[in-house]
Amino acid sequence: MSELYIPGATPTAQPAGSDGDLIVDTTTERFKEDVIDASMSVPVLVDFWAPWCGPCKQLTPTLEKAVKAAKGRVKLVKMNIDEHPQIAGQLNVQSIPTVFVFAGGQPVDGFMGAVPESQINALIDKVAGAAEPSSEDEALAEADRLFAAGALTEAAQIYARALQVSPQNPVAIGGVARCLVQTGDLERARQTLGLTPPEAENHAAIIAAKAALELAESAAELGDPAVLLAKLDADPSDHQARYDLARVLHAKGENSAAINELLEIVRADRNWSASAARKLLLQFFEAWGPQSELTKDGRRRLSALLFS
Repeated sequence: MSELYIPGATPTAQPAGSDGDLIVDTTTERFKEDVIDASMSVPVLVDFWAPWCGPCKQLTPTLEKAVKAAKGRVKLVKMNIDEHPQIAGQLNVQSIPTVFVFAGGQPVDGFMGAVPESQINALIDKVAGAAEPSSEDEALAEADRLFAAGALTEAAQIYARALQVSPQNPVAIGGVARCLVQTGDLERARQTLGLTPPEAENHAAIIAAKAALELAESAAELGDPAVLLAKLDADPSDHQARYDLARVLHAKGENSAAINELLEIVRADRNWSASAARKLLLQFFEAWGPQSELTKDGRRRLSALLFS
């Protein structure tokens, strides 16, 4: 990729790799060119491995995924120490897999063993700087802000455009699903969540959308809120009616009112029905996401009640 080279420099031919010049296999003879020289313009991760090494086989796909996701901020060079032991010996590599990070022509960081992807990503951010948000990231962040502010139509349009461009983007999938839940189209929300790739199942946006869908599905069975209000007029201590009313209010988008009803139950009897009101509040917070002002305000008010 041209952005990996200093302007004016002449690109050199690279061995065939899994992602062009981002990921290459090197030799003792090419090490200076592939690693030392290349690290003058971009940090280079050097993966020392061998075909017989089980942990190496676990680490390499994770390394490659992280490097591709970094989109040119780093390069990965792989060196088979069975075929090319000299450099590993010079660097005193004691076990494999071992990864060195070169920058400015010198080793500056690294690790040993098959570490998790999160640790590799943290290392890349450390040596290369955190990635600048892409225009898509910025658009989705704006969609999140619009959704939190109640501008459902505008948010849905941005999420939908992002989903067309990146069909497996969990923020776009979750955003579209949450908008559909808000409009009451639960079946399409469920279908949209079905697009979630397995590796994104625990993404915050997907968790929030699933929580919102589950809450909406359960509230749909509760019927007319007027009936619940009549029960509360007759008996304000009817916690079940108040709890059900909170679920209906949430399904209708009247979230502040839903919080108020549940907090009233917690105030009157925090242990009612195995702390059901508190648990439902926490589920609401999960559906709204940690950055929602509703979540922040609700958590503050709940804490004030529980610890007063």
